[in-house]
Amino acid sequence: QVQLVESGGGLVQAGGSLRLSCVASGGVFRLNAMGWYRQAPGKQRERVAVITSGGTANLADSVKGRFTISGDNAKNTVYLDMNSLKPEDTAVYYCNAISGGSILTSYWGKGTLVTVSS
Repeated sequence: QVQLVESGGGLVQAGGSLRLSCVASGGVFRLNAMGWYRQAPGKQRERVAVITSGGTANLADSVKGRFTISGDNAKNTVYLDMNSLKPEDTAVYYCNAISGGSILTSYWGKGTLVTVSS
């Protein structure tokens, strides 16, 4: 069983930066990928960025050029560096991890709130 704990959310002015961190524990040797999703009020959860265990990263078009995802395998941690933040980036950000072989399991953190003021 994988547990995910996010940190780093908060209130920031438009144009500012934040770094989110997610630490994984329990069963981490099986992780295939980790990533970040977000859910704004009244909207569906959307994928923001994903990084595979091999280091391949994929970012949503809406954050390309502003956000960077990276991982530290030694610390079982994934980071999301967010720059040039916009009010529309306001959301609860959730850490996600995928583990398994022929059967994949998805795990979620409890989320961290990011609020960008205009």
